[in-house]
Amino acid sequence: HVQLVESGGGLVQTGDSLRLSCVVSGRTFSNYVMGWFRQAPGKEREYVAVISRSGSNTYTADSVKGRFTISRDNAQNTVDLQMNSLKPEDTAVYYCAARSSTIVLLTPGNYDYWGQGTQVTVSS
Repeated sequence: HVQLVESGGGLVQTGDSLRLSCVVSGRTFSNYVMGWFRQAPGKEREYVAVISRSGSNTYTADSVKGRFTISRDNAQNTVDLQMNSLKPEDTAVYYCAARSSTIVLLTPGNYDYWGQGTQVTVSS
């Protein structure tokens, strides 16, 4: 059984930065493609950033490209999302997710395990 626990959300102002962290336990972390997704009120869950099992390949949604960076530490079983230059439209619940496969996919439905989510609110 895989468990994911996110932390680092909060209330910030436009232009501020936040760093989200997700700790994974239960299985071999390096076997999982990891991703960050978000869901705003009334909207579908959407892809934010994904990282390959080794960390050598990352993928970032156009809406956050140049502002958000995903990284992982396979020794510490963590995956982080550094968020800079935050905007009000970044307000959402952010979820960490794991995909048990070598193939990197970007849609939420392809991920097997999810954390409980952490709220990020950006005020204007």
